[in-house]
Amino acid sequence: MNIVCLDLEGVLVPEIWIAFSKASGIPELKKTTRDEPDYDKLMRWRLGVLKEHGLGLKEIQDTIATIDPLPGAKEFLDELRSLTQVIIISDTFTQFATPLMKKLGWPTIFCNSLEVAPNGEITGFKMRIENSKLTTVKALQSIGYDTIASGDSYNDLAMIEASKAGFLFRTTDKIKADYPHLKAFEEYNELLDAIKEHLT
Repeated sequence: MNIVCLDLEGVLVPEIWIAFSKASGIPELKKTTRDEPDYDKLMRWRLGVLKEHGLGLKEIQDTIATIDPLPGAKEFLDELRSLTQVIIISDTFTQFATPLMKKLGWPTIFCNSLEVAPNGEITGFKMRIENSKLTTVKALQSIGYDTIASGDSYNDLAMIEASKAGFLFRTTDKIKADYPHLKAFEEYNELLDAIKEHLT
């Protein structure tokens, strides 16, 4: 029994924080897990920047409403879901992901949740589980699934390496250089073909 585990941002949709950085005119918010491997540290820093600028959930959701899946992402996901089970495992938050899941045809997503004050200020975040991507892949394996994983960032590497097959997708040159044993793809058809090889 196979199950494919995909990252969300950078793989199926644009990076939310990069889009919000452009919309808000705050260039430092462009930093993502491609730049900072420690997600907890990154999120705490982001919340500090939001507080400093008086920005909250509504402003970010307004930006997310303008984001569409990457070209070809929904077609790739539709075809993949016709072949096997697929779960999106993301470090994003339910409050960010829901409108994007609608545009992707409501695939299953495992993600985290934000703590939001009545005035809309994001005061904190609740991670679903520690090391969520790796922990989820290992849990799926423990109930009889062979996992195939793909992502683009540092926080995807553990689930990729723990899987029966794992691939980098539209990642950075640095990650490619640091992990030369992992196949890296730029196009959905290449990734789909690589996954299909391991579905038997």
